[in-house]
Amino acid sequence: MKKVFALMLAAGVFAVVACGEGKKAEGSADSAKVDSAAAVVDSAAAVVDSAAAVVDSAKVDTTKK
Repeated sequence: MKKVFALMLAAGVFAVVACGEGKKAEGSADSAKVDSAAAVVDSAAAVVDSAAAVVDSAKVDTTKK
């Protein structure tokens, strides 16, 4: 379930970054925003990957309550 929420978070961040403001503006400010947003998405992806590794490596004993 954690993987699902992590993927939804990453997709949400990507969607917000991809949509933008709906206006086309020239200049380096837009490219700086895109670069910083890409860094956020990359760091979120790293968090998701590390969380997935922890979940995959966890051993669950389903017989104990």
